[in-house]
Amino acid sequence: MSCVESFLKRGAAVVGLDRQSGDRLALEARRRPGLTCDLTDARAIDAALERAVRRFWRRGHARVERRHLPRLRADPEHCAESWRSAMTVNVEANLLVMQACHPLLKLAQRGGRIAVIGSKKDVPAPGPGAAAYSASKAALNQLARVAALEWAKDGIRINSLHPNQVFDTGLWTEDVLAARAKAYNLTVEQYKKNNLLKTEVSSRTWPSSRGNIGPLFAKTTAAQVPVDGGNERVV
Repeated sequence: MSCVESFLKRGAAVVGLDRQSGDRLALEARRRPGLTCDLTDARAIDAALERAVRRFWRRGHARVERRHLPRLRADPEHCAESWRSAMTVNVEANLLVMQACHPLLKLAQRGGRIAVIGSKKDVPAPGPGAAAYSASKAALNQLARVAALEWAKDGIRINSLHPNQVFDTGLWTEDVLAARAKAYNLTVEQYKKNNLLKTEVSSRTWPSSRGNIGPLFAKTTAAQVPVDGGNERVV
């Protein structure tokens, strides 16, 4: 929700998509409609975009055709369920959304902009025990780079953010935090600030780095922006 709030403050028209129930995202019906949508289903994405365009496009709606990129595939006979799930959610879902949005982004008066959420830990500095997630985030990073190459002619810029350890999310329970801190022989508070700047990255602070979609990055595309307080493994 912090991403949504950040975009709303910039005056953006936001539509929330959720696989289970888009209704829970419709907190401000006039500015933030919510739609139920499975982002792994290309037809569902098209239907959601159709409704979003009709909701916000003041100049009227004109049906657009999606420009298709080659689809990524996985061999189900040789991939574990966790691998397929990670690739579907972190790569294919992003690919489908980008494909569907491409014709709309081409029409943006000040140029289309895409901010891809990567991962510091699992792209430039991977660790053991997360092969599927790391590989899927690395694949997403490459997808963004290739799209930046191909879509620059359409005035679309694509930059990636690589946050690290955003602790105020559901992934970081007290037990998980305590276990990770103990593994590094640190207190929980020390572990939260275990970076060069000794600062904590939160979901409320790192969205400010989404300035990469604003005028500050107007001349930049395919950038990889770390949001991690600085890490000696990748500096």
